[in-house]
Amino acid sequence: MAEEVRAEIVATVLEVVVSPGQHVREGDTVVLLESMMMEIPVLAEVSGTVRSVAVAKDDRIRAGDLIATIS
Repeated sequence: MAEEVRAEIVATVLEVVVSPGQHVREGDTVVLLESMMMEIPVLAEVSGTVRSVAVAKDDRIRAGDLIATIS
């Protein structure tokens, strides 16, 4: 079953750290977001393989938007 990584805040994507096919461990940074002049890392909540990345650098995202899937 795939784990969805979703945004918790309104932000701009500063950097996409992972790519599809990459293995990640729980706690690894998936993307860096910027909100209110602060850098906020979004972390993988499970270990696995990144199946998809739904955002790109400079995208504006809202709370609940899909960032990536990991399985």
